[in-house]
Amino acid sequence: MSFPEFPEFPAGFFFGAATASYQIEGAYDEDGRGPSIWDTFCREPGRVADGATGDVACDHYHRYREDIALLRELGVDSYRFSIAWPRIQPTGSGPANAAGLDFYDRLVDELLACGISPAATLYHWDLPQALEDRGGWRVRETAERFAEYAGVVAARLGDRVDRWITLNEPFCSAFVGYAAGAHAPGAREGRGALAAAHHLLVGHGLAVHALRAAGAREVGITLNPDRLLPATDSPADLAAVRRVETLHNDVWFEPLFAGRYPEHEAETWGELLPDGDGSYRLDGDLDLIGAPLDFVGINYYRPITVSDAPYRDADPATRTAVDVRAEETWRDDVRHTTMGWPVVPHTFTDLLVGLAQRYPALPPLLITENGSAEADTLDADGRVRDVERVDYLHSHLDALAAALRAGVDVRGYYVWSLLDNFEWARGYGQRFGIVRVDYDTQVRTPKDSYRWYRRLIAAHRARITPGEDSR
Repeated sequence: MSFPEFPEFPAGFFFGAATASYQIEGAYDEDGRGPSIWDTFCREPGRVADGATGDVACDHYHRYREDIALLRELGVDSYRFSIAWPRIQPTGSGPANAAGLDFYDRLVDELLACGISPAATLYHWDLPQALEDRGGWRVRETAERFAEYAGVVAARLGDRVDRWITLNEPFCSAFVGYAAGAHAPGAREGRGALAAAHHLLVGHGLAVHALRAAGAREVGITLNPDRLLPATDSPADLAAVRRVETLHNDVWFEPLFAGRYPEHEAETWGELLPDGDGSYRLDGDLDLIGAPLDFVGINYYRPITVSDAPYRDADPATRTAVDVRAEETWRDDVRHTTMGWPVVPHTFTDLLVGLAQRYPALPPLLITENGSAEADTLDADGRVRDVERVDYLHSHLDALAAALRAGVDVRGYYVWSLLDNFEWARGYGQRFGIVRVDYDTQVRTPKDSYRWYRRLIAAHRARITPGEDSR
């Protein structure tokens, strides 16, 4: 039996859905949870659209069984969720909060009872505020506390969680949070952001050792590399692409998978690198950061077009924020999602093939996020006909299948996201979910994209295991 309406994937390939703690859980002050940097950021006027917060979000903390039932009906093999560090250690260190661990204990058991493999992300941006008050990711202490936290969680859940992700998109944590100021903690720094990037990687390496010591079976990290396109073929634009490549991609992939710092970091960071390298770098850090991994998670949504630009602050004596002398834009000749992001599926193939070629020792890949924000509406008959999202998912899964045919080792795919949720500084104005959430009533409504994804998963199983119900 063939299913031409769906892209085909090999036997052993799995499908899942993903969420993140601060975006869905709510219950921000219940059962001993401490404040995170996002709780603080949301309360600073002008930081988040419409003054929105994650205080309630999707109320997943109380409705997790309902959400897992949606996952079971969807037919996913795996669910990627994140653990809120402030629920486990309210001040970022010290004894574990029993109620916080109990919540994730119940969540994991419910997933397993439904035949769904748990995939736990340890850090999806909700740093305990107490650690930020002591320097946050700018200082090495936070990396050390992160490893302790990883050990505490793995000791409780490691017998049932097969797949562990240390960090989600450290680019956003370091550069959107500490350089651009658009995410928590809202800083605009240069050396502080570069130190944060390094300490995130150190924290990852220390956490890998802690997870291995606790018996973790699969350990990886999730990165969000970008497919970068020059605005023109001019030498200036090509040089700008190289600098942005350092910022977005090389600062992570080179230490993790090549055992070195980025080749072009001096020309990219300039005087922001003290003493030519960075006083926060210690002997042995590269070995620590490069600890062997079982997989690498890739989050991908859209390409970026890059053109050369002057420094926004041309005086080196006063330049304090990361500035790579480039302007980033989106293509304007294609459809855009409501995030303003261009839909160019073949760039997904290009990115994955390029990574595999550049890093021959790269571990197997998992697509840990891919999806689109669309202008969903609830029709009079109670249905969400999100045709644009179905088209986006279909075309990007086609592009992923093309990367597999080109020889890229990709083992699984998580759609972003199961639920509409708190979209960080954009508040609740963007909807990425394949399930609609009415934020006033908390009613969940599966969209047409949910039904399409369910059929795709069922068709995949029926193709590789004849006799399976293709629904």
